[in-house]
Amino acid sequence: MNIQNNIISTLPIFKVEDSLGKVVQFFEGSTYSHIAVVEKGVFVGVLGKDDLDNFETDKKIEDLRYSLDTFFVLRETSWLDVLEVFSSNDANLLPVLGDEGRVLGYYDLIDIVDRFIDTPFFTEPGGILVLAKGVKDYSFSEIAQIVESNNVKLLGGFITDMRNDLVQVTIKIGTSHLNEIVQSFRRYNYTILFGNNDDQFLEDLKQRSDYLDKYLNV
Repeated sequence: MNIQNNIISTLPIFKVEDSLGKVVQFFEGSTYSHIAVVEKGVFVGVLGKDDLDNFETDKKIEDLRYSLDTFFVLRETSWLDVLEVFSSNDANLLPVLGDEGRVLGYYDLIDIVDRFIDTPFFTEPGGILVLAKGVKDYSFSEIAQIVESNNVKLLGGFITDMRNDLVQVTIKIGTSHLNEIVQSFRRYNYTILFGNNDDQFLEDLKQRSDYLDKYLNV
């Protein structure tokens, strides 16, 4: 999935010599969590909104250099890796770097998640299964084989939880007749946590923020 068209080039990029007052003004007028900082045109880090709570606004960004985080993505970074960087840094805005550390712009979390929701996993008709099995015992190749052995297409799948040596996998398959596939998974010792052919389940997935949090924490 190509996400480069989602790079935003209209948001500011601050310089280390800029005042903290300018940064505070930006955060007060937006809902973003971080903003990029450069020195002589080269990326040096990101300044987080929460980092500004205890600093005087007449100081310069240079005075907070030690507080700058250094996360970013490259133009060629895949969308799944972009989501991982969003999640691991609790951010909703990511700087995108090009050659020689130049900031090309930003990815907005909402834009990237919207692209995910536009994939066949959400848009194609079918059924949803949520499976559970031991972390050491499951494999996506086995899950695909079980689905396709029933002459059904696997439209997508991802890990939605992993704890206590158990992995939870949500898959979408190209049929709403789930009974035979459910029985096949049980024969392979998968526990069926959820099975639904109702489109309302997909609507719930789109709306529930806890689902998004689980996905981003993969």
